[in-house]
Amino acid sequence: MYPSRQEQLASRRAGQRSRTQKRRRRNLVVLLAALLLLGAVAGGGYYVFSSLFSTPDFEGSGTGDVIVQVHDGDSTTQIGGTLAQRGVVAGVQAFTEAAAQDDRIRSVQPGYYQLRSRMSGESAVELLLDPKARVGQLEIRGGVQLDDTRAPDGTVAPGVLTLISKATCFTQDGAQQCVSVDALRAAMTGTDPAALGVPAWALEEVAKAEPARRLEGLLMPGRYNVEPGTSAVDVLRGLLTTSDARLEASGLVAGAQSIGSNPYTVLTIASLVEKEAITPDMPKVARVIYNRLGAGQRLELDSMVNYPLDLQALRTTADDRARPGPYNSYVVAGLPPTPISAPGIDAIKAALTPAPGPWFFFVRCQTNGSSCFAATFAEHSANVAEARRNGAF
Repeated sequence: MYPSRQEQLASRRAGQRSRTQKRRRRNLVVLLAALLLLGAVAGGGYYVFSSLFSTPDFEGSGTGDVIVQVHDGDSTTQIGGTLAQRGVVAGVQAFTEAAAQDDRIRSVQPGYYQLRSRMSGESAVELLLDPKARVGQLEIRGGVQLDDTRAPDGTVAPGVLTLISKATCFTQDGAQQCVSVDALRAAMTGTDPAALGVPAWALEEVAKAEPARRLEGLLMPGRYNVEPGTSAVDVLRGLLTTSDARLEASGLVAGAQSIGSNPYTVLTIASLVEKEAITPDMPKVARVIYNRLGAGQRLELDSMVNYPLDLQALRTTADDRARPGPYNSYVVAGLPPTPISAPGIDAIKAALTPAPGPWFFFVRCQTNGSSCFAATFAEHSANVAEARRNGAF
């Protein structure tokens, strides 16, 4: 019995469906294979691309010790260039990409930093932001003198030379290296002042000064950056060059000429004012000094007597005031041969523009350090009695 026409049509449709399903399965297999092949090609391409175009960078925190300098006004890119040049990071981009993740990078100050070689960009940023990495910082305060001073209670105030020596310290191969105070003093006393960077306006007086005191007062109070690893002569020359610019900017040189004096004389007077007065009293103390100098009177300042002494007290003893020497203002008239401290901007201004007044005497009469001024010895004696009542000394 032959199949009916309807049965034949149904059989043909079933065969067509089977062939269609087979073709779809084959197409799906081909598509999946193509996708897998494309994925493999893309993955390899990404690997090649990343290998060719990713940012070169070292790994880890680096080794050894490298001193780098950040200059005033340096951008992040410029800092990165310095680090790359010194071998700290693999390239500028390694540093800038890491720095972009930390806003604190904007707070990096000009100065010297101790980093390491072959650091990752991230590690370099992290260490640069660590306060311990900063080296070569020097701060000189007003009234500090070259040498250390010792108080009656045994405390020692570091002098300018000690402060400079500490600022030169850095670590090299695990060992600390510093320019010693002795090396600085030898450079000061054994080097021609002009070659050392002493300003031209001070050369004549510095040449006459005792070598161990010749730089007194020439380093203006303020903050300095000292390059670690340099010689004592280079350290002093760099500091004196910076200070010279600051002293001139203070008005010292032009101001001294305008009052018919010379900068070294004004600097010396300013150093006395710095030691004797709190800021509000400085113009009056300067006037007392000028009045006494003009009258040919001895200055009788304890700060001058104290200057060369190993032990310094607010009130000097009778023996101290009787000891002969160029700094004993109770024995000799006139100014000391050198400044006796580092005078700040307020003291310099007071020495250039003293307050008008008839005073020849002053004494610290208040516990806050302020002074009472007098034109006559009788008035001064009354002020001294008041100072004692107030417990000022």
